[in-house]
Amino acid sequence: MPHYHFVDQPDAMTPRLTGHDHVGVDTEFMREKTYFAQLCLVQIATSDEIFCVDPLTENAQETFWQELFARDWIVHSARQDIEVVSQTAGSMPVSIFDTQIAAGLLGYPAQMGYAGLVKDLFDVDMAKSHTRADWTKRPLREAYLEYAAEDVEYLLPAYESLGERLDNEGRLEWAREDSRLLLDPQLYDIGADQALGRLKGARNFRGRKRAAAARLASWREREAIGRNRPRQWILRDTVLLEIAYRLPDSEAELAGIEGMPPKLLSRAGKDLLQAVAAASADEHDYSPPRPPDEGQKALLKDMQARVQKCAVELGIAAETVASKRELAGVIVSDSRESRVFSGWRRDLIGNDLLALL
Repeated sequence: MPHYHFVDQPDAMTPRLTGHDHVGVDTEFMREKTYFAQLCLVQIATSDEIFCVDPLTENAQETFWQELFARDWIVHSARQDIEVVSQTAGSMPVSIFDTQIAAGLLGYPAQMGYAGLVKDLFDVDMAKSHTRADWTKRPLREAYLEYAAEDVEYLLPAYESLGERLDNEGRLEWAREDSRLLLDPQLYDIGADQALGRLKGARNFRGRKRAAAARLASWREREAIGRNRPRQWILRDTVLLEIAYRLPDSEAELAGIEGMPPKLLSRAGKDLLQAVAAASADEHDYSPPRPPDEGQKALLKDMQARVQKCAVELGIAAETVASKRELAGVIVSDSRESRVFSGWRRDLIGNDLLALL
């Protein structure tokens, strides 16, 4: 098991980061009972030490985060870690290098797990016995901390190994470029204005029903944020959609909807009815998405074939170049904002796909 230092005074450890431009970073967090994930532990690996830092302590943390954000982070599959850290500390690191992304550009599966990568690179079997641990409890068990420390033990060696191979292939900047995409704040935008987009069941609603779904989803999002509870705990998707579909105008009608929580009806029934009543049929200029026509299906197959050919030539998974979902989105939306039309992908395949479009 790796040797580590447990730190319950974050600001006090900042001198230990001095002189280290690159640090391996991982986090442990809990989100089952809250809207916002609760950051419970920050693991940091330097070239010679490992730290398990307790962010739940009441001790000062401002200097700690400033110093940590100023370093180049080496991470693995970091989207959730970046989201939790940015919500907790209000900022992001200046740069990251994601070893999952790097591995994908060398021919590993696009979603290569950290344990699998460590096994392949260093022939080390990692213990995964505490994936369901309750990280909010204090004091943290020794076994939990050892498990957490192991999650950063091999990040810097993996970065060195993958980085050297990528450099030899002329793909190191590709990995840096794709890693930088994880620092886009829009990825983590959780405002109520985006609530309807997360309500997949409303995609075929139109007119007043869609307007009601939008208002109800925004209300639920604000409630979930304000109470810091999962949105499904506030009101389940199925119930919200049924309200939007039926457009009730009385508490009696609301009460008749299957799954409607009596406590919520008592507390917020008037708010729900007000959201429905305020919904106007012309509030949304929206038409449900149409199934792809034969021409679009043929175009998608052609695009996939060209992406597959490019991926084979590069020796990487087609998903690493462009996923089917990305390509379908480009066809349906006629957007040119996809990553496949920028950066290293543009000359390799993006311009070819643009010609098809």
